Amino acid sequence: MKSVQEIVDLASAYYGSAVLFAAIDCDVFAQVEAGTFDASARGLRLLADACVAEGLLEKRDGRYFNTPAAKAALVPGGPADLTKAIRYNRDVYPAWGKLAEFARTGKPVERPEIHLGEDAARTKAFAAAMFGRAMGIGKAIVPMLDFGPGPVRLLDLAGGPGAYAILIAQANPALTAVTVDLPAISAEAAGYVAKFGLQDRISCRPGDYHTDVYEEAAYDAVTIFGALHQESPEQIVDILRRARRALKPGGRLFVLDMMTDETHTAPAFSALFAVNMALTTENGWVFSDAELKGWMTEAGFAPGETRTVPPPMPHWLVTAVAKSSL
Repeated sequence: MKSVQEIVDLASAYYGSAVLFAAIDCDVFAQVEAGTFDASARGLRLLADACVAEGLLEKRDGRYFNTPAAKAALVPGGPADLTKAIRYNRDVYPAWGKLAEFARTGKPVERPEIHLGEDAARTKAFAAAMFGRAMGIGKAIVPMLDFGPGPVRLLDLAGGPGAYAILIAQANPALTAVTVDLPAISAEAAGYVAKFGLQDRISCRPGDYHTDVYEEAAYDAVTIFGALHQESPEQIVDILRRARRALKPGGRLFVLDMMTDETHTAPAFSALFAVNMALTTENGWVFSDAELKGWMTEAGFAPGETRTVPPPMPHWLVTAVAKSSL
């Protein structure tokens, strides 16, 4: 329950987000780290002072310095670089200004096709943001994936720009993967896979996991990372059923996503992310892990435990095993 002061603070919370977005766009953190930041311009000086107020920079004797967290996450190329992921939040920022419109109509305020192939520039920017985001959090997720002994053939559904497939392949030398996404996104994935020299082990297949039919019993594992929150329950069951047919009996399914408890109100970030998805996709929301396990069972899986992914993002990972018969 919020106090009156906390309500007042909430009303201006977007100030901090806007400061963060602008500082990244103006390369403030990179220039501060390089010692080239020029605070003589009034606009940049005010922006830098706001970054200090938000705890993103430190100011000593009139000079600015990155905090340890900013140095790790807000300087491009840093050990926990989140700059591309944060740019995704910036890109959906205008949609949040239309939240009342969504609440009245129940319809998304932005067409998802804009960043899924219709607009080439937005698609490339979206893919870059998703790649950076996945690379930023994927290093904590990959060690949680147990593919079992021996060579593994992986089917990575809605694999986006290929970041997770790249990280998984790097960590598992005996693994080969097929990653599937819409044609424009799959083309971006192929470019990233080639940059990492993994084109002989990762195949980027254009497709649509809403309708694709995969080779039956041809895969040892299936991953669906950060995708099902844009689907209706009926679509999720259908997607999982076709994934089950693609798996060998005993094959493993890994679903990574934002999830909530059964009330759909906690964790708080996941409940807010449900609104974010609804603003930009027709069926966007966030489901509970209990609901997911029910759909897994209906689709022919034996679901396992829910595991929490280490910070900074509150993802949950649910593993399931394909039953011997559908």
